[in-house]
Amino acid sequence: QVQLVESGGGLVQAGGSLRLSCAASGRSFMHYAYVMYWFRQAPGKEREFVAAISWNGGSTRYADSVKGRFTISRDNAKNTVYLQMNSLKPDDTAVYYCAGETGMNIRPTPRPDYWGRGTQVTVSS
Repeated sequence: QVQLVESGGGLVQAGGSLRLSCAASGRSFMHYAYVMYWFRQAPGKEREFVAAISWNGGSTRYADSVKGRFTISRDNAKNTVYLQMNSLKPDDTAVYYCAGETGMNIRPTPRPDYWGRGTQVTVSS
């Protein structure tokens, strides 16, 4: 079992930046392969995919809405995944969730096995 805990959310003005972290415990990223994701859910909307990173960080994928503004990365030695968010917009306001899927490579359709509880990001205009 893998437990995921997000941190780094908060209130920021439009145009600002935040870096989210997702700390994993239970299994080491050094010994087990997990594709890691960030999803988000805004009030009244469905949860949506934001970004994905392969087990070794060699490949990434982004939703069109965040391309060029968000960067996903990971440090397997620290069992941590990050989401650097720049040029934030009010539309980025949501609860951001970290998720993990057993495997090495990003699949066309994410099917996470593990989820964190989320961290709130609020972008004011």
